[in-house]
Amino acid sequence: MPIKNRFAELLPDLTAIRHDLHENPEILFDTHRTSAIVADKLAAFGVDEVTTGIGRTGVVGVIHGKTNTSGRTIGLRADMDALPIHEETGLPYASKTSGAMHACGHDGHTTMLLGAAQYLAETRNFDGTVVVIFQPAEEGGGGGREMCEDGLMDRWSIDEVYGMHNWPNLPTGQFAIRPGAFFAASDMIEIAVEGLGGHAAKPMNAIDTTLIASHIVVALQSIVSRNVDPTENVVVSVTSFQTSSNAMNVIPQSVTLKGTVRTMSAASRDLAERRIAQIASGIASSFGGTAQTTYTRGYPVMVNSDEQTAFAADVASSVSGSCAVADQSLGGEDFAFMLEERPGAYILVGNGDSADVHHPAYNFNDDAIPAGCSYWVGLAEQRLKVA
Repeated sequence: MPIKNRFAELLPDLTAIRHDLHENPEILFDTHRTSAIVADKLAAFGVDEVTTGIGRTGVVGVIHGKTNTSGRTIGLRADMDALPIHEETGLPYASKTSGAMHACGHDGHTTMLLGAAQYLAETRNFDGTVVVIFQPAEEGGGGGREMCEDGLMDRWSIDEVYGMHNWPNLPTGQFAIRPGAFFAASDMIEIAVEGLGGHAAKPMNAIDTTLIASHIVVALQSIVSRNVDPTENVVVSVTSFQTSSNAMNVIPQSVTLKGTVRTMSAASRDLAERRIAQIASGIASSFGGTAQTTYTRGYPVMVNSDEQTAFAADVASSVSGSCAVADQSLGGEDFAFMLEERPGAYILVGNGDSADVHHPAYNFNDDAIPAGCSYWVGLAEQRLKVA
């Protein structure tokens, strides 16, 4: 099952959809225009059921096969939201919304799943039901979790669920996947350091929070180097250091540290949470201050199921000729919430030689659309094969 000719015919129309979505990016759950376009397109394609408002602004479409002797249903998911980034591509279809940009290719993801939905509604060459899932708020909002909490899996009796993301510097239209832990749990930390403010010329009369916080920043890296099993992947990043005073001659009363923690297992996640609080509190106490740590758990580890991963790799190989083994990613992905509820697999499709995702010069490669559409259709037709 190579790339289907139908998608070469549809490519101009699909490209136009993608460029329109790129010009009009929407952030987190505010995907009102995008969601409306998706719902309208699905209805025009003859999708049997279109439901909006799942996970606030998510859209779900149901496509019945020519037969349903198996009674099985698979879900195919794409994300719709953009990022709060000012675009610097210079493209003729660049973002018209200041401070918002499709810098992660979700415009392409949405387009590829729309193309697949159109084809599946036309042909219906499968036995069972395909549910196409268009999700808001992947970029930090937890839209996948909210769709699941709205009953996504049970309401449509989804047995398995599949996701896909473009990947810069993987050859265009090629695929890569891995079983097991694939994308990291992504958590947030905030450490409030309290001391005693004072005059910079009289440090003996103060408890210097800048000094305390600096020691904490350095010491937190000992979690990775000395507490975590060296075969585990863990990243602790302090990304913000804010003092309560900006004056050059004032020792600040307080400092706030913020950052992220990326882990690939539940054990490492628990260890990192515990050690961050211990290190911050211990160091602050040794200097006569205090440190209060707030650890907020975000997306869980995204774990691909073995059986579904092997199947997805076979389908991808039939489309592009091969499917590579992907490296683990320390990025977060809220498709993890869907994989916690149902078995499934998440795959990468090559975006070619491009700027990395989340960069202001990034752009989704339209040449990847036929491969992505063909992969989605292959999943449906092969997993729900007509007898």
